[in-house]
Amino acid sequence: MAQTKLWHLENFSMLSILSKAEMKALDAMAVMRNMPKNQVIYFPEDTSNTVFLLKAGKVKISKMSESGKEMILALLGPGEIFGELSITGQTKREEIAEATEDAVICSVSISDFQQMMEMNPKFNLQVTKLIGFRLKKIQSRLENLIFKTADQRVRFFIKELAEEHGREILNNPEERVVKMRLTHDDIAKLSATSRQTVTTVLNDLEKHGTISYDRNRIFVRQFSQL
Repeated sequence: MAQTKLWHLENFSMLSILSKAEMKALDAMAVMRNMPKNQVIYFPEDTSNTVFLLKAGKVKISKMSESGKEMILALLGPGEIFGELSITGQTKREEIAEATEDAVICSVSISDFQQMMEMNPKFNLQVTKLIGFRLKKIQSRLENLIFKTADQRVRFFIKELAEEHGREILNNPEERVVKMRLTHDDIAKLSATSRQTVTTVLNDLEKHGTISYDRNRIFVRQFSQL
């Protein structure tokens, strides 16, 4: 059976508190698009007037320094919102959003999205919490840069990734699988370290049986040891 735009929205966990009428209204507002791998969704300085809902695939949010060095701010999976700072009054994008694998996204204009928030206080609260959570993560990363060593930052990143995207194995909290394609370079950019540091830390963690790693997944064997 064809997966319609409404089907995608109904299976979006964050929208579960909307009524059927609100869901149909959102369906009329939203534009669904298939984004091929490596397709840029928006660039810095693009007009910030749209909120995006990621239904399938992965999206990378990053910034580029003046020297051309990339810093990955977030890797997003299905069920997540991005471009949400337009809700706070941001008029221009400040980062790059790019599909890192084939993705399905729904875009909603900021005016329509704010209307949905005004109509449903619970949804408004959920979106507000999301923005607060994202800002808290940014603050946490800045604190890590100041107070943690490079090795500690890599370990913290893997632990955070396992908490947010990992799946427990047979109800064992020590074992979690993160199915996400991540190169050593990706992890370096996400943890603000060097590729060499990432390689050293991952090799050490594998040597001690804490994790198993390949480019398609990270299998955490001893979560408490990270």
